[in-house]
Amino acid sequence: MEPEQKDRILIRARDLFLQFGIRSVSMDDIASSLGISKKTIYQFFSDKDELVMGVILGKMNESQSICVRDQHDAENAVDELFRAIDMLDEHLSAMNPAVLFDLKKYHPGAFQLLERHKNDFLMGIVQQNLRRGIEEGLYRPDIHVDVLAKYRIESMLLSFEPAFYTKHKLSVAEVERILLEHYLYGIVTIAGYKLIEQNQQQRQRHKH
Repeated sequence: MEPEQKDRILIRARDLFLQFGIRSVSMDDIASSLGISKKTIYQFFSDKDELVMGVILGKMNESQSICVRDQHDAENAVDELFRAIDMLDEHLSAMNPAVLFDLKKYHPGAFQLLERHKNDFLMGIVQQNLRRGIEEGLYRPDIHVDVLAKYRIESMLLSFEPAFYTKHKLSVAEVERILLEHYLYGIVTIAGYKLIEQNQQQRQRHKH
């Protein structure tokens, strides 16, 4: 029962953090929404910081397994990127943009963990995708893999900038989709461009 209880706490904490931001959700909020005492949470996590760390580790592991699966299942490099767009839509559409700010300001240890995940694992995934696209003739052979991978990785966090979601009334997922599509159009060959068009036509058909 104990591991199950710990997982329940982590899942509920994650859902509340993503919906309301980290700072505005207290340990009391998490306990009452689960119908347990705060003391029960402290049996598994010494403080809120440790709970946040557990939530971030869970999200990172989930992200890694999805990226590896998409890389394996994708028909080509362009398809892999469209799968990434779908994943981001699913994971970011309901996310409160305050999460990243709260993480950086109040939980620097967990934020450093996320930064390392971004700069090591995600950077590697993006570089591999760029090389794959070049080999498949879908991305331009003259692109600088390391520079563009760094550009892509840094632009991931732009969607959390307040200027985007307050001024333009866009969700984090919508900003991320716009940035990723712009990135994709900038690196494809004509063959890659045709694949984008086909993919988008299929998506339009699925919507109707």
